[in-house]
Amino acid sequence: MSGPEACGQPTKRTLRRGLLAVRSGLTGDDVRKAAVALAQRALELTELAGADTVAAYVSVGGEPGTRVLLDALHARGTRVLLPVLLADNDLDWAAYDGEGSLVRVRHQGRIELLEPAGARLGPAAVLEADAVLLPGLAVDGHGTRLGRGGGSYDRVLARLERAGADPALVVLLYDSEVLAHVPAEAHDHPVRAAVTPSGVHRFR
Repeated sequence: MSGPEACGQPTKRTLRRGLLAVRSGLTGDDVRKAAVALAQRALELTELAGADTVAAYVSVGGEPGTRVLLDALHARGTRVLLPVLLADNDLDWAAYDGEGSLVRVRHQGRIELLEPAGARLGPAAVLEADAVLLPGLAVDGHGTRLGRGGGSYDRVLARLERAGADPALVVLLYDSEVLAHVPAEAHDHPVRAAVTPSGVHRFR
C-alpha cells in the first residue's frame, strides 16, 4: 500500500465521507445559528471590510450558511459576485442584488442550486474580486483546503493564478472542520484564512 493511508493518514475521499456524514446530522436550527455567527466573524475580516468586490457563493444543504453574510455585504455596498455552474463544471458569475435576485436551478445529475438571476459576466469576472469566499469541507494549519471534489473551484483558482490575480482566499467552515492535516496535491492553492462560527484562523 502507498499514499496517505499507508502513512496512517486518511485520503481525501475518506475525509470527505466522514465530514459530509457529520454535516448530514446537523439540524436546521444548528445551521441557522452557525450562519449568524459565521457572518459576524467574517464581517470582521479586514480583507472583506476593504473589499470593493467579493466573490462568494450561496450555501446549500448542511453547508455553513452564507445567506446572512451575503445580505450584510450587499447592504454595506460591497459588490458581491455569485457563481453560475456551467455544463463543463466551470463557473460563470453574476452580481447579487439581494434575496429576490436568486433563482433555483436544477443541474442534471446534481443537487438544486440557488444562482443569481442577473446578467452573466463570464468566468473571468472573478478576476475583479478583492476577496474570494470558498466553500470547503476542511482546512489544516497550512491553509490546505479540502473541497468537495467537483473541480469547479480548482478551475477558478487556476484562472486567478494564470492571470496573476491575488485576492484574499477565505474558506467558510464549521469549528470541527479545522483539522491537523488535509492531504495536499500539487494543484491545491492554500487559503489565507478560514472563518468558523467561533473565530478566524489565519495561515501563512
